Amino acid sequence: MLKEIISDEFGPEYLVEVYDPKIGMRGFLVLDNLALGPGKGGIRMTSDVTMEEVFRLARTMTWKNALAEIPFGGAKAGIIWQGGSDGLKKQFIQSFARAIKIFIPQKYIAGPDVGTGEKEMQWFVEATRNWRSATGKPATLCLEIFGKPGQKKCGIPHEFGSTGFGCAQATKVAAELLGIDIKKARVAIHGFGNVGTFTYKYLTQMGVKVVGLADLGAAIFEKEGFDNKIVARIIQEKRKKSLSDYPKGKRIGAQDFWGLPVDILIPASVTDVINEKNKNKIKAKIIVEAGNIPMSEKIEKDLFKKGILIVPDFLANAGGVISSYSEYRGEHPQKMFETVEKKIKKNAGLVLKEALAKKRNPREVALEIAQKRVREAMKK
Repeated sequence: MLKEIISDEFGPEYLVEVYDPKIGMRGFLVLDNLALGPGKGGIRMTSDVTMEEVFRLARTMTWKNALAEIPFGGAKAGIIWQGGSDGLKKQFIQSFARAIKIFIPQKYIAGPDVGTGEKEMQWFVEATRNWRSATGKPATLCLEIFGKPGQKKCGIPHEFGSTGFGCAQATKVAAELLGIDIKKARVAIHGFGNVGTFTYKYLTQMGVKVVGLADLGAAIFEKEGFDNKIVARIIQEKRKKSLSDYPKGKRIGAQDFWGLPVDILIPASVTDVINEKNKNKIKAKIIVEAGNIPMSEKIEKDLFKKGILIVPDFLANAGGVISSYSEYRGEHPQKMFETVEKKIKKNAGLVLKEALAKKRNPREVALEIAQKRVREAMKK
């Protein structure tokens, strides 16, 4: 067993490593627990992804899907990707899809993650020749519904912003429970990809003042709040622009970002971005984990002891997998957003109210609920 992968009563059920010597594609698939249904989790494409990282993410998906009350098990995939042309990337995706096709879709359903989006999901289903092998497909990729003339099932790409929308809903619930007026809250968001940009969009629509933003190019403090029109243009042209193109605000150091004087901190970037080097800088009252595993459980416990309310990742960012479930069922985008809002608000309220009432770490409360649901499914 790999050193960071722990076998327990829940799994993992399958650890799969594949390699294509013709193009050098190496990938991983972890099916953690399938008691509730086929494993659901995205494909991560980064230069340093490992089986251990994929396992941690797959275990998180087990709890995320159980907590969201959707009939999916926990899974995740990863492909080592050093970068290259779209043509080569397509070859990698489709080689990986063919290699794991034996598990699809009875045991695994793919989706977007870091380094993958709607385009990659289209390539994936083209390789498997199975519509249900992946979610997060382009909205223009449709399938005629058998026996229903003129009706179609279409993709619901994560580019619609379901994860960020759900994070914003979870943030609102947490703020209200702490007695913070969401319209007066000062927020900082670390990471400005799909999740970060849509979290920004939906929070500012609520009247939230976002004063801190960071991506790979810049960390910026805008004391009176960002100019939404300028940020909207950057988001719209994100293939050409990044936060470094924002003309206002104070540029700060990458580590100084964590010490900004904010009420709510939203890590929406990479794994373990909050760590021993910066955890003591944090001044926020609430941390909403928009990204997967933004800190270790040890650091999370340390921050909880300091009085910070932390909305765990598998609760806060479940909008993406709830969207996947909506797409899997053939729902339209409007219905999807309604489902995400309903489920996120319900489960955030359930977990955070109990955590505050009993002075317990929200992750522990959420885990108990998720584990109870998985155990019940395993018995059946």
